[in-house]
Amino acid sequence: MNFASDNTSGASPHVLEAIVRANAGTLPSYGGDPHSVEAQRRLCEIFAAEPAIALVATGTAANALALASVVPPGGVVFCHEHAHINDEECAAPEFYTAAGKLVGVPGENGKIDPDALRTTLRRFPRGVVRQAQGACLSISQATESGTLYTLGELRELTGIAHENGLVVHMDGARFANAVASFGCTPAAMSHEVGIDVLSFGATKNGTLACEAILVFDKAAGAALPFRQKRGGHVLSKGRFLGSQMAAYLEEGHWLDLARHANAMAKRLADGLQLRNSVRLPWTRQVNEVFAILPHASIARLREAGAMFYDWDPDYLPVAQRPGPTETFVRLLCSFATEPAEIDRFLELERAAD
Repeated sequence: MNFASDNTSGASPHVLEAIVRANAGTLPSYGGDPHSVEAQRRLCEIFAAEPAIALVATGTAANALALASVVPPGGVVFCHEHAHINDEECAAPEFYTAAGKLVGVPGENGKIDPDALRTTLRRFPRGVVRQAQGACLSISQATESGTLYTLGELRELTGIAHENGLVVHMDGARFANAVASFGCTPAAMSHEVGIDVLSFGATKNGTLACEAILVFDKAAGAALPFRQKRGGHVLSKGRFLGSQMAAYLEEGHWLDLARHANAMAKRLADGLQLRNSVRLPWTRQVNEVFAILPHASIARLREAGAMFYDWDPDYLPVAQRPGPTETFVRLLCSFATEPAEIDRFLELERAAD
């Protein structure tokens, strides 16, 4: 019963088999191998575009290098105040953007509020020497709260950004879960709504260690390979990244994995919603369930071996925060979560009464 993270599961057997096949023989290095070429072809196909593409091994590298490719030194990146790039990446975005400045924007349930974004942008006027200059808006889809922007909400935010001369980056660590939830095309959730550069996550959803950076304006993406090399993220044996991504995308495998993770989270959320003693502060949309549980339930679950994280109550509006006998927690399902794990968790939670 490990609901701590979707990083705790291993890799999809289909992806592992592809890595083993790629291990045979000798192939060109540094991404010139046929597996990497095929991965790029498949990315272009599913996104219905011809972006500049880089494959890297970690999500932090994907975000930091994506931002560095479009943000000048010292430029401002606007993001949600609880965005992963702001709270969880040890200033890697600032480092790779040569002292870029991250500015948090508020919004309920992990989503940037458009009016708050407009207000924040007014604090950074163009051409004023004493102010750092705005360069980029970064949007997480899904958000750190497991919520989703609708396509209309994405268009509104990218519209505000572009009107103010900003490039738009999307942190898509759980992009697959978002696409699977909405049932839309990858293009509809990226460049068609105004996303200029995407960190396309795969590691949380079944690869061993592989992410992709897609810069949809190829001219803007011209700096990407230089940033990637300078940052130490060009693998000599690039075939092992290419084989992962190619297998991940093959015949919709990536969406099958995401649908399963989402379905397991739905099963968990549906069960918890039946309990009067449990509160879900917002509707589950992807493979993350956020819940406020009684201390008695948490003690019983952890005693039985269930793993999950306590979550910061500052993510919640004041009126929704846990009381003195409750704790706010995050529960994550993965492509490998089994229904029996969910059912056992719910059984233990019910027995805590």
